[in-house]
Amino acid sequence: MAKQLDYHTIHEIFRRFQAQEAEPKGELHHVNAYTLLVAVALSAQATDAGVNKATRPLFEIADTPQKMLALGLEGLTEQIKTIGLFRQKAKNVIRLSEILVEHYGGEVPSSRAALQSLPGVGRKTANVVLNMWWHIPAQAVDTHIFRVGNRTGICPGKDVDTVERAIEDHIPAEFQQHAHHWLILHGRYICTARKPRCGDCLIRDLCPFEEKTE
Repeated sequence: MAKQLDYHTIHEIFRRFQAQEAEPKGELHHVNAYTLLVAVALSAQATDAGVNKATRPLFEIADTPQKMLALGLEGLTEQIKTIGLFRQKAKNVIRLSEILVEHYGGEVPSSRAALQSLPGVGRKTANVVLNMWWHIPAQAVDTHIFRVGNRTGICPGKDVDTVERAIEDHIPAEFQQHAHHWLILHGRYICTARKPRCGDCLIRDLCPFEEKTE
């Protein structure tokens, strides 16, 4: 684990991220808050590409809780059977759809506590929805962010909660909204787990990682 970087270094890192891509976007396909919630819930232990392959046709027929309930558990299970843990995920989506209809008028709630009360929705999923749909600077820490944060010293921590707090505490406010997307994309395409592409890294000179590749 690298030491926490100082303010000026972190500011320069995110200035470069912003200059490269000012408005980074999440890669999960969705058409509204409900489909975003479902897509993120389905993405646990699965790739965004794999989830998108299943959800594009699914959301054409079920883009509201009411339509998802009309599709039913068997119909949903068939639609998402290519996604890992699909049986349990299908049960969670049906149950959360029932709760949304019964308690929230079919709308997705905009508080973290309400979101986390839904089946299959943890803090990371809630934070993604809050960030991407309501533009709240919530930080969803996944394996990419955890790795990048610790490898670079941008937001080190022994667990995801510590890394989340490090992002909130150390990344300047003007970069908070897009911070988790920049870090995810950097981890997914450049600062990869097994062989990071240090030769293509725009923050190579600011990164303390000792085992840099060419």
